[in-house]
Amino acid sequence: MQGQTVRIVSQAIRYIEEHLHEKMDLDMVASSLHYSKYHLHRIFTKTVDLTIHDYAKRRQLTEAAKLLVFSAKPIIEIALISGYESQQAFTDIFKAMYKTSPAEFRETENFYPLQLEIYLKEELVKMDLTKDNIKFATPEDADDWMELVSLTIDGYPCLDKGDYTANLHRYIADKKALILRDDNMAIGVMGFSPDTGSIDFLAVHPQYRHLGITKLFLDKLADELLYGKEITLTTYRAGDKADTGWREEYRRLGFAERELLVEYGYPTQRFVLPPKNKEEPPFGDTSMPENTGRKGETRNDRNTEKPVSREL
Repeated sequence: MQGQTVRIVSQAIRYIEEHLHEKMDLDMVASSLHYSKYHLHRIFTKTVDLTIHDYAKRRQLTEAAKLLVFSAKPIIEIALISGYESQQAFTDIFKAMYKTSPAEFRETENFYPLQLEIYLKEELVKMDLTKDNIKFATPEDADDWMELVSLTIDGYPCLDKGDYTANLHRYIADKKALILRDDNMAIGVMGFSPDTGSIDFLAVHPQYRHLGITKLFLDKLADELLYGKEITLTTYRAGDKADTGWREEYRRLGFAERELLVEYGYPTQRFVLPPKNKEEPPFGDTSMPENTGRKGETRNDRNTEKPVSREL
């Protein structure tokens, strides 16, 4: 049954990839594959952790961003071939996702993807993985690690692949890189800094996100590698339309919001997970950031163009 689901979702992904220059919706994809749209929506979302609409939109905008940087096509033409009926509609959604207008993005000449094509594992997904299956990465793991990075690029906007690869090898050498495998495939990776207690990179294969893999990595850190330390990371700010659920996942796992940051020109927010052997500071503690009144967001005057700790 699992294999059949993966085949159906893979067919849907292939259809989307072949029609990126058309306006798409769930009805169109379901009709082309001769499946119930309700069934297709359910299994696609559960398998990929994105709806068909969101996956298609993110892929189309990624291809549009590529055309903005690597072609001389007018913006209105790029808007139309990306499935939008007007340049204004395209500009509005592009700015919401890329935090800059199409014209400004073109001027920077710095392309980065929102979403790359997702490739799914057709074999049965293991359901009994534990934190003991997480190992320190070795140089031989680097290629599989980078393949997973491509699948999960949605979690790390503005990622520079060249710089990232160089840093990865340093993290591996310093025993700061963890990897979780299912047979021959990397399904989870983490880079962390023992000195600061920060998670500098975390990626989980889309097929495994609903299986608690993120918690396994956190337990590995909290119980063995960073015992008694506060664990920190940075993620999307509240309301960022480019977020595919990372922020809510971290909140569900017990992280609390801290100061707002700007990393590599991108607005983010620092999150903190208290040590397992210590209690969270009580409500109203003066060490906590001031509440702005917006759900899930805090205010701090400290903005920086460089990340506090993230190198990966």
